[in-house]
Amino acid sequence: MKKIDKGRKFVQDNLALFQCPNCQAPFINVVENTVSCANQHAFDLSKKGTLYFLNHAVNTEYDDAMLVSRRKVLTAGLFDGIVTAVAAALPTDKQTILDVGTGEGTPFAKLLAQRDNIDTALAFDISKAGVNLATQLETDAFFAVADLAQLPFADATFSSVVEFFSPSAYAEFNRVIQPNGTLIKVVPNHFYLRELREMLYPVGSKHHTYDNQQVVDLFMQNYPNTEIRDVTYQWNIPADLYADLLHMTPLHWGARPEAQQMAENTPLTSITVDVQLLITKFD
Repeated sequence: MKKIDKGRKFVQDNLALFQCPNCQAPFINVVENTVSCANQHAFDLSKKGTLYFLNHAVNTEYDDAMLVSRRKVLTAGLFDGIVTAVAAALPTDKQTILDVGTGEGTPFAKLLAQRDNIDTALAFDISKAGVNLATQLETDAFFAVADLAQLPFADATFSSVVEFFSPSAYAEFNRVIQPNGTLIKVVPNHFYLRELREMLYPVGSKHHTYDNQQVVDLFMQNYPNTEIRDVTYQWNIPADLYADLLHMTPLHWGARPEAQQMAENTPLTSITVDVQLLITKFD
């Protein structure tokens, strides 16, 4: 089945999950490859089987080269321990699940591959380049280009929402998550990628270490009953992927040129993955 046909079938089968981001009316039909709402706002499926819901131009820092580097490193397993922890935190029965800020999609695809049930799975990102890469993955998930602050999904739609290192929009999460739904947010912890940080930034720099306390505090303000799980491990870096690891994160962007060059010339053999899972269950 062509990607556009697969995408059209997903939307036809799950039309009630969506709503128009322009007027919040439900989508009412799919004619050929066009989805339209009750107020006649129309969105066309791309050849890759995705929907583009933005009505304004977007510039993101994640360019094609960076996304390709991320694909290589994440495929090789950098986030596998995180994905396994998220899978263990999700309900075991079939879910309607949303991945927020999916990027190039590898963590979500790996998460779905670990599930015993055939979930109804959607993912979105504001980066069209990231979503286009995500459509290359072997997964039944549906991908869209959308704005976190104006989700094109109906109220109380998802039984689970996950986000790997993505920004949050709590009002929108509260709107689209079902009663008794699960929200899992993955945030970097103090020692996340510490070897790169310490190489690229001097002691005393705000980037030399990482502190996620403000992010955690805001999450806890919104969801006081949150459970926090720490996930920490060492990942052995394949020698041929060190350059991709260096360039897949924003860490090197703000470093001094001489520090960047030193990092290029001093390959690491392992890296620390240190994150927190913030897990909350809706009433």
